[in-house]
Amino acid sequence: MNKKWQIYETDENKVNEIQEKYQINKLLATILVNRNIINEDEIKLFLEPTRRDFHDPFLITDMQKAVQRIINAIDNQERVTIYGDYDVDGITSITVLKSFLQDRGLEVETYIPNRLEEGYGLNQNAIEKIANNKCQLMITVDCGISAIEEIEYANKLGIETIITDHHEPGNEIPNAIAVIDNKRKDSNYPFRELAGVGVVFKLIQAIGITLRLKEEEYLKYLDIVCVGTISDIVPLINENRVIAKLGLMLIKQTKNIGLRAIINSSGYTKIDSNTISFGVAPRINASGRMGKAEEALELLLSKNYNQVSELTKKLNERNQIRQETEKSIFESALKQIKEEHLDEGNTIIVGGENWHHGVIGIVSSKITENYFKPSILLSFEEDGIGKGSGRSIPGFDLHEALSRCTDTIEKFGGHSMAVGITIRKEKFLQFRKEFEQIAKEAHIDEIVPIIQVDSKIDVKDINKDVVESLKQLEPFGEGNRMPVFAFKNLRIDSIRALSEGKHLKLTLKDNNTIINGIGFNLGNLAEEYRIGDKIDVVGVLEINSFNGVESLQINMKDIMRSL
Repeated sequence: MNKKWQIYETDENKVNEIQEKYQINKLLATILVNRNIINEDEIKLFLEPTRRDFHDPFLITDMQKAVQRIINAIDNQERVTIYGDYDVDGITSITVLKSFLQDRGLEVETYIPNRLEEGYGLNQNAIEKIANNKCQLMITVDCGISAIEEIEYANKLGIETIITDHHEPGNEIPNAIAVIDNKRKDSNYPFRELAGVGVVFKLIQAIGITLRLKEEEYLKYLDIVCVGTISDIVPLINENRVIAKLGLMLIKQTKNIGLRAIINSSGYTKIDSNTISFGVAPRINASGRMGKAEEALELLLSKNYNQVSELTKKLNERNQIRQETEKSIFESALKQIKEEHLDEGNTIIVGGENWHHGVIGIVSSKITENYFKPSILLSFEEDGIGKGSGRSIPGFDLHEALSRCTDTIEKFGGHSMAVGITIRKEKFLQFRKEFEQIAKEAHIDEIVPIIQVDSKIDVKDINKDVVESLKQLEPFGEGNRMPVFAFKNLRIDSIRALSEGKHLKLTLKDNNTIINGIGFNLGNLAEEYRIGDKIDVVGVLEINSFNGVESLQINMKDIMRSL
């Protein structure tokens, strides 16, 4: 599929000014300007964040109330339960809060709903169990902002609740003692985009300040806070950047033996945001997806090397089962797409019998990525009810589209890019037709994938030092993607497909300068180009190390013939 390259129109005067003032190279200055990081405080915070760059936690609405109530619980040795979500953000949130409270001498219970049986968030059965356990105070992490009825039920059963969450609140705020969520409309906090674990970090920071603890008593958890933040795909800017940058430094020497064991078992040697996103997060998430989130929590809380070794093994096994289950569903979905020619439409909706609920969201993401079309995957149970997940493409609001299908859908929730959905089997074909029509009316076929390009550069102007300097922009992630560059009029010196035609390997020449290019999943282009062809390339600059020899290469995102 053709992609559109959008090259920033950079303010060259601003680039020169920043380059001179901060003694950095032109490429680095260009990227800062493109990302609108231009005043002194922003540049300093972005390139060299420190522990002084955290905002005042007491600016968060209800923080004072929450802190006072928790200190009372510590003083009176009350029965406290932390109620959290089953994903990485939820599990790291519970880990941080439980560990911090234990260090203050308060033993707390934890409750994680089973993804497959209870679903996301608070539910009345769980609250009843917690009440039967004589709980006096329940603290929610990474959930609770929309649990109006459930909090009323907890109040009725005599449980007081503090909510900590980072999801969008509705028009009504739950009737809890304190509701800590930076997305509240009455919030004066300068940053809205913390992950759930980031909100928990602000809570323990506020307790730490009130109890006059040393900063280390709450800063020591930044390794775990960083894992949850990067894994939850919140934008890595402002306070999240401070958490991620300082947290990654702490992970390199982490005292959390469970976290160290996961990293070691993942095969990643360099500690960066990729290690967290692709090495740590899938292993923690796999336990939640397979209905065993407690194992991941135990691993991060454990101080016992034998137990850690056993649990790491379990997490890796569950991750492997998750991968195999995902592969099997993906292949079934692809078969259905081919047989029914679903790729010819504007949307892709497929259904299967008893597909695993924990992984269909990942498969939907893969299908959307493959075809650049919104996709919905539904798993039908024996009772004829289908539950599923959907993913969208930029420019098409999936949530809004589904709100127009209420005659065929039982229920749905989510946001513009990702949804959860429930539907009856007998309405499946009608829903597919109706949804396809809505997408057609939205002219979805005119939406083209866009590659944002930071700058057009010449191969002769780059060297190892320039590429190394780009590391100052790490950690990369949501809201701070890796810089992408355009290279024009390169001559193909050699070309071949790798991994049974899957990937593309090029040697490229710009006058007398040669650079390698690697294109993952671009192997199909090997047949379209020949040695001697002139091409334009967009991609990420990296240093490739092979057999101890380092060389510059372009990790290509797209190529096209030079005009």
